[in-house]
Amino acid sequence: MYSFMGGGLFCAGVGNILLIVSTATDYWIQYRHSNNYMHQGLWRYCMPGKCFTHNESIAHMDATRALMILSLLACFMGIIIGIMAFIHYSSFDRFDKTFAAGILFFISCFFVLLAMAVYTGVTINYYGKRYGNWRFSWSYIIGWVSVVLTFFSGIFYMCAYRMHECPRNSNSH
Repeated sequence: MYSFMGGGLFCAGVGNILLIVSTATDYWIQYRHSNNYMHQGLWRYCMPGKCFTHNESIAHMDATRALMILSLLACFMGIIIGIMAFIHYSSFDRFDKTFAAGILFFISCFFVLLAMAVYTGVTINYYGKRYGNWRFSWSYIIGWVSVVLTFFSGIFYMCAYRMHECPRNSNSH
């Protein structure tokens, strides 16, 4: 049980770090415009030598930012509750911290999956039709890796919960 929780905390910790890096960096896409390589993230777009903040409020960018921040918060809260599950495992009978941490990791996974899907769909539709020389970059890829890590964090914590619940249920019969 504790090995599942440890694996879940490891995946969640790495996933949360990758979520922070992905959200904060400016390399979601790279493209060539007027013989210059440019790149942009969720908060800024950069030309050679200088970066500018996104001034206009674009719905898909706002949605992606909000979902990434919600994912970060859910993952961070899951890590805190997951650590608390190690300290005093069964201090509350009605509130199982292992189950709560697993649910928070799944919620985090869902939010980042939605953010990545919104960004991917709109970006392919917009840039695919207007620019020929563009590609997703490393910040975007790190976002997809965090989807996988937060999902496995949830799986590990649900396995730990099931291992803890099965002996309790068999003793009650």
